[in-house]
Amino acid sequence: MEYKKLCELYNTLESTTKRLEKTAILADFLSGLKDKNAENIILLLQGRVFPLWDKSTLGISSNLVIKVLQNVTGKSKKEIETLWKKFGDLGDVAEQLCQKKSQKTLVSSSLTAENVFNNLQKISELEGKGTVEKKLSLIAELLAHSSGIEAKYIIRTILEDLRVGTGEGVVREAIVWSCFPRVKDINDEGKNYSNALKLEEFDEKKIKEIDIKKYDLIESNEPRELYKYFVELVQSAYNVQNDFGALFKILREKGLEGLSDVKITLFHPLKCMLYQKADGVDDGFERVGRPAALEYKYDGFRLQMVKQKNKIALFTRRFEDVTAQFQDVVEYVKDNITGDNFIMEAEAVGYDPKTHNYLPFQKISQRIKRKYNIKELAEKFPVKINVFDCMYMNGMSVIDRPFKERREIIENNINKNPHITPSEILVTDDNKKAEEFYQKSLKSGNEGIMMKNLSAIYKPGSRVGFGVKIKPIMETLDLVILEAEWGEGKRKGWLSSFTLGCKDGDNFSVVGKVSTGVKEKEEEGEELTYKEFTERLKPLIIKESGKTVAVKPKVIIEVAYEEIQKSPSYSSGYALRFPRVIRFRDDKSIDEVSSLSMIKKFYNEQK
Repeated sequence: MEYKKLCELYNTLESTTKRLEKTAILADFLSGLKDKNAENIILLLQGRVFPLWDKSTLGISSNLVIKVLQNVTGKSKKEIETLWKKFGDLGDVAEQLCQKKSQKTLVSSSLTAENVFNNLQKISELEGKGTVEKKLSLIAELLAHSSGIEAKYIIRTILEDLRVGTGEGVVREAIVWSCFPRVKDINDEGKNYSNALKLEEFDEKKIKEIDIKKYDLIESNEPRELYKYFVELVQSAYNVQNDFGALFKILREKGLEGLSDVKITLFHPLKCMLYQKADGVDDGFERVGRPAALEYKYDGFRLQMVKQKNKIALFTRRFEDVTAQFQDVVEYVKDNITGDNFIMEAEAVGYDPKTHNYLPFQKISQRIKRKYNIKELAEKFPVKINVFDCMYMNGMSVIDRPFKERREIIENNINKNPHITPSEILVTDDNKKAEEFYQKSLKSGNEGIMMKNLSAIYKPGSRVGFGVKIKPIMETLDLVILEAEWGEGKRKGWLSSFTLGCKDGDNFSVVGKVSTGVKEKEEEGEELTYKEFTERLKPLIIKESGKTVAVKPKVIIEVAYEEIQKSPSYSSGYALRFPRVIRFRDDKSIDEVSSLSMIKKFYNEQK
């Protein structure tokens, strides 16, 4: 496929803010996509060159993009930075400069999507001496053959900021629209199809027995249920595979039955199952049933532990491979968990090696990103591993087994010791015993408890009825930083006054600003300093206007507050009263940023 055609699609998608329109545009494109490398096209449509489970990175900063634009266009760094400030987007800068270049030299584009995809993947494979120059050369090669529009999207893809609104939801539903028959109410008038199927009732068993690839339309008395079923099938397969490109290929080649072939792949981390908040144990029992499993809710970070024969890997909930940073945990797993191959989920909790008291998450989080002096930090901040779920054991997926069976697998395969143990648990239907367990967890320094449905399967995402969390304080929010301001006086040279965003569909809405909780002076082991915020945000700057900078939505922080208020000043319609920073949430992905609907729910609950 010519890369220019893909870029024209990007432009069309960018021209509308309406999710349904984006979905229809993308679905129409996918319906006609016959490219033999369609899975790579799907990745490019998401602004990616690696599937979600693959943590390979391009590692190209805005400064390196400026450098390559200098080399390709002959413009000075100052000229490029002036245009950057004007447009606020290096992709738009590249479009303008390369458009003039191609007009002047009469070079016509011969780029294919595969050229772009392959060159960008090569960037991540480079290492050793001269790596930067080689990376710049690969980008320059693409830009030299690019028209303006192609240069724009090459640069945006490199900087992981495509800006066309193709989030997970839009891509998922566009795949459903393009790979499944259209669904219509059996009583609605409209276009008639010669190859239509009538299903008066929604019947999952019957659908599985029918080759639906033969049909363009399914008419039903329950069209909404049928459509939701198709969406859920794709989402469930995606939660296991984390690659829409691979799923699209399966659906095209094998249809609906192909989704049943999607299996867990070891060392391709799974999405986590998430839990909603309940208002105390009474509400918890109401939502998950009796009896229920109650577990300590630890103040640590989630680890997915994977073993295949002699190989062990550790992943965070963001799919980061932290095996090198936690070699002590690798040894605990190797020595104390039986089984040739497995995937287990645990909470890693830091503790003081002298007092053995639990440490807050912020202390142990330093180990996640550490690349040097790893052993020294491991001795300073050791961890205890509390195993709470199992998804795979000895060649068999167990995600479809009830929680009580998965818990038995954990109990039967872990040699309990001070370093690694099954999570503390109580199975009861008694409110008094549940409340006592809750208070015991709090006194032990934990955040609260989890309550789980004993019959629930493991299903990634937030699942109503599968389990809940109970915490004594007003729920904090995990928000992403969208803007910051260069400080003055004591804060000169540092970024401060951070504008916070919540998830609003595939976009972000502003919900306030925060500086409280951030410190000017550095202390040992302290991350919440203006210096640390500046070091994290500076490489992410995409636009500057006076003292204000806009940044890529990458840095997530946990924020506490006194109250949520209605606000006409912010795009969310809400504002946080007296917000303060609690910690960085390096363990969370951008998809896990608190949603606007969650903020609305908390606002209503506080009243």
